[in-house]
Amino acid sequence: MATGSKTAERDDDVESREAVVERLLASMTWEQKLAQLQIGYRPRLEEAKELVRAGIGGVFWPRSAAAANELQRAAVEETPHGIPLLIGLDVIHGQRTTFPVPLAQAASFEPGIAETDARISAAEAASGGVNWTFSPMIDVSRDPRWGRVVEGFGEDTRLNSVFGAAKIRGYQGDSLADDNSILACAKHFVAYGQAEGGRDYNTVDVSVQRLRNIYLEPFRAAVDAGAASVMAAFNTVSGRPAHVNEDLLTKILKEEWGFEGVVVGDADGVQNLMAHGVATDIADGLGQSFRAGLDVEMGGNVVDTDGNTPLSPAEVPLQRVDDAVRRVLRLKHSLGLFSNPYRDEASEILAPSGQSRAAARHAAEKSIVLLKNEDALLPLDPAPKRVLLVGPYAASSDHLGAWVQSFAEPAGTLAEAIRAECPDWSVTVMEGSPFFQSDPALLDAAVAAAAEHDVVIVAAGEPSALTGEASSRSDLRLPGGQEALIAAIAGTGKPFAVILFNGRPLVTSAWIDLAPSVLEAWHLGLEGPAAVARTLTGAANPGGRLPMTFPRSSSQIPIYYDHENTGRPASISATLDEGDIDVGLMGPDNLGDVFTSKYKDLPLGPQFSFGHGLSYTTFSYGQPQLATEELPLEALHSGTKVSLKIQLTNTGNRTGDEVTLLFIHDRTASLAQPVRRLRAFTRTSLDPGQTKTLEFSLGWEDLGFWDNEGSYLVEAGEFDIYIGGGLDDTAHHVLRLTQ
Repeated sequence: MATGSKTAERDDDVESREAVVERLLASMTWEQKLAQLQIGYRPRLEEAKELVRAGIGGVFWPRSAAAANELQRAAVEETPHGIPLLIGLDVIHGQRTTFPVPLAQAASFEPGIAETDARISAAEAASGGVNWTFSPMIDVSRDPRWGRVVEGFGEDTRLNSVFGAAKIRGYQGDSLADDNSILACAKHFVAYGQAEGGRDYNTVDVSVQRLRNIYLEPFRAAVDAGAASVMAAFNTVSGRPAHVNEDLLTKILKEEWGFEGVVVGDADGVQNLMAHGVATDIADGLGQSFRAGLDVEMGGNVVDTDGNTPLSPAEVPLQRVDDAVRRVLRLKHSLGLFSNPYRDEASEILAPSGQSRAAARHAAEKSIVLLKNEDALLPLDPAPKRVLLVGPYAASSDHLGAWVQSFAEPAGTLAEAIRAECPDWSVTVMEGSPFFQSDPALLDAAVAAAAEHDVVIVAAGEPSALTGEASSRSDLRLPGGQEALIAAIAGTGKPFAVILFNGRPLVTSAWIDLAPSVLEAWHLGLEGPAAVARTLTGAANPGGRLPMTFPRSSSQIPIYYDHENTGRPASISATLDEGDIDVGLMGPDNLGDVFTSKYKDLPLGPQFSFGHGLSYTTFSYGQPQLATEELPLEALHSGTKVSLKIQLTNTGNRTGDEVTLLFIHDRTASLAQPVRRLRAFTRTSLDPGQTKTLEFSLGWEDLGFWDNEGSYLVEAGEFDIYIGGGLDDTAHHVLRLTQ
């Protein structure tokens, strides 16, 4: 088995790899070993060469195959052992060809989208000398104030697990030695998406059962999928920074799960330990981190350009250092770097191909979510009409999203895409409102122009710069004067649709009831504008679903679908009227719905729930058929699965996609359980009138939970099984597990 990979290697390959690793290890000095445990953080080429000559094990990509070869040549020809380099880069959702941001990909509920993105991205990056990406991010994210929700796959554990595994397969391919494969890195280990207040880098404090059930599971799936590396998180977990958390990095990740790859620190994460207050200086931080299980430090503190290190064998056991070096060298061997560390400079991919553009457009079309569509306003007939396209995104090319490289192919504008898709439309483009300010003159001009047009399209959203790392927001409403623009267009009485371009759930409550139709278009990448234009006309039928809950108010956060029930769940909304409070109920009889878990100034529930999404066609489900309604726990533990079938029919007049979600609810358990837990999902394309039978299965791993002692339990009792097109649109069945 290749280190950190599920790709099988021949016995002689493994023997060869181990022989190379042990020969090198036996001949290396203390300083030379430690140099392999460092990746230089974005150095300039000449600075990188100095570190490479000092024996450093990894560098960030120097922006071309020629420069990468130059660094590899220095490593191979100018160092005592000739060990080639790991060359890393944040290839998050594209290199030259930019795909939708990961959160948008999750909205497709089609894992193949993520795998295709990673496969194309890996080929483009590898052609330039990159062999290691710091992706996928599989942090379960339940606070949209956190800017990095854009980089992950939403609020659900299963969705993150499945999409993360798909990205890993795409990056790493069938073999790490393939020219088009690069190392994947599952990040951030762990619970980074739970940062208090949604503030980046902030404190995380979680119970054992929540850590196990919610945040660790996607990483366990990543290890099972063969992730070559895992990145430690910036945050603390219950007071202990992840970079020095032996329980997480060693006991769970390496010992319990058997992870054989490399644990890498995040950028300057070791240096941050001094600010955390758990390390006195950089030597202390490095020593604690390596002892805890870190294998590679990102930031350049292990050795300097002279090869000197602040660490001594007294601070880190030699056995631990040797283990880390073995892990690094095995990955380099699995990548084939010892055989050929160089890339063909003439074959470097410098621009998207027709094939990669087609894949990016397909991904973008699959990621769009139709939030609202009163009176079937959308799709718009492509026949001649006067269309007013207004809003800050009307003529903006800001569609690539967060975490893209400066050399990525730029996107066009929505205005250009609509004119290309609908040549018979007369399209007028107006700004209406800037992104960050209010401009009454622009708004008045847009309102006046609306009278001269048949339909209005409002292109609104938050710019990419407001999402990603270090981009937390306290207020999730549309910035600038965009809400006023939507309200003003509504006041004209003209039919209109709103298109949202964003990288996180937004608060839409101030205007959502005014807009007949709303498309959630995210930041869809290079082909995003074309995908939106095709969706407006019905050439593409939206079938995506929300991978994160859209709150009614920023104050409602965190709000997510798989919450535990409280002892007093609410069934009706409260009001601010004083008369609704009967002070006589204060005391032992205060179990009326007044005294339940809710806000007095908000309706119950979110604006749009996880899994919400509409289509231009309609679907219906038959009755679910459960193979058995009762099963002994022993049979389940022995591998028996409960199968379920259900018929799905397209009852409309258009071909379309339906996302089917299967949830469970454990009615009575030793720990309070979520009201729903997603266990399976699929996306099905059906022609009008077509019916298909969908099949699912539930096993031991689907029906249990982790307790606060770190044990996995499946308990006897009744389980509700819900299946359908959303949280509220589900058929219901009951399964009984017996002792």
